[in-house]
Amino acid sequence: MLVVAALGGNALLRCGEDVTAENQRENVKKAVHALADIVRAGHRLVVTHGNGPQIGLLALQNHAYDPDKTFPLDILGAETEGMIGYLLEQELENQLGEGFPVATVLTQIAVDPGDPAFEKPTKFIGPVYSKDEAEKLKDKHGWDIARDGDNWRRVVPSPEPKKIQDLKVLKILLEQQVIAICIGGGGIPIVRQDDGTYTGVEAVIDKDAASALLAEEVQADALLLLTDVKAVYKDFDGPDEQAISQITVTEAEAFDAPAGSMGPKLAAAARFARTGDFAAIGRLEDAPAMLAGSAGTRIVRGD
Repeated sequence: MLVVAALGGNALLRCGEDVTAENQRENVKKAVHALADIVRAGHRLVVTHGNGPQIGLLALQNHAYDPDKTFPLDILGAETEGMIGYLLEQELENQLGEGFPVATVLTQIAVDPGDPAFEKPTKFIGPVYSKDEAEKLKDKHGWDIARDGDNWRRVVPSPEPKKIQDLKVLKILLEQQVIAICIGGGGIPIVRQDDGTYTGVEAVIDKDAASALLAEEVQADALLLLTDVKAVYKDFDGPDEQAISQITVTEAEAFDAPAGSMGPKLAAAARFARTGDFAAIGRLEDAPAMLAGSAGTRIVRGD
C-alpha cells in the first residue's frame, strides 16, 4: 500500500513548548516511531508536514536582524522545508537502517494568481504584536493584519494548490522505493508569469489540501492526516461528545467543523477519498492502527 502521511505541527512541537532544536529533535524521534512501523509493515511511504512554528521563528530572527528588510515567505518556507526535512530524514534513517533510502524534496507548488484568496488573506503567520506595532508594520511593509485573540498578527493569502511542480522528481523517487519527505508547510507557493517563468509569491498553502493533491497525483492508496486529536467528534467538547469511527465523503463535506482546525482536514480527506481507497484523521501515534481501521476517523466513498 502506498501511504501519504501528513504530519501536523505537533510532530515537532507540543503545545506551549519553546521552538528549540532540542525540542524539535526529541519530538521527531517520537513521531518517527509510528512512521517507521508503517514501513516495517511493508507499506511504501510519503511524508508531508506542517511548518507553522518554524516559519514564525525564522520571521522573528529576520525581524531581529533588520526589521526594515523582510525575507519573502517563499524563501522562509523553503528554509523550513530543509530544516524539518533534515530532522525527519535523519531519524527515519536511524530507526529503519540503511536499507530504506530517504530523501527530502523542496517542493514548489503552483497556485492561480487569480485565486480569490489573494483578495482576502486569512492565514496567520509569524509572531504576535500589539495593535500599534501591527499597524506600524502594516504601513511599513504593506502587510494585512488581523486580530488573533488578544493580539494582532500578519495574515496572508491561502490559495488552492493547483500543480506540484516537482511531481516528476517525486515519482522517480517512489519508483526507486525511496521514502520521500516533501510538501513541507504546504509547499513553496509559486505563480507562473506572463513570460512562462515561475516566481515565488507571498502566501501559505494549506498543508492538508496540498497533501491530498499529492496523494491523488501519485495514486496513493491511503491518506493519513495526523494530528493530536484521536478522531473527528460529534459535539466536540460538548455534553454529547462522540468519536466518529467512519464517515462518507458526502457526510464529511457537510460536516460542521471549525475552519481553523478540523474543517480543512475533512475537506482534504473527502477530496482524496473520492479517488483513493480511504483517508483517515487521527493521532500521530495511532497511524498504524488507522491503516488497519482500528483508530481515528476513516473517510470513504459513499452517500
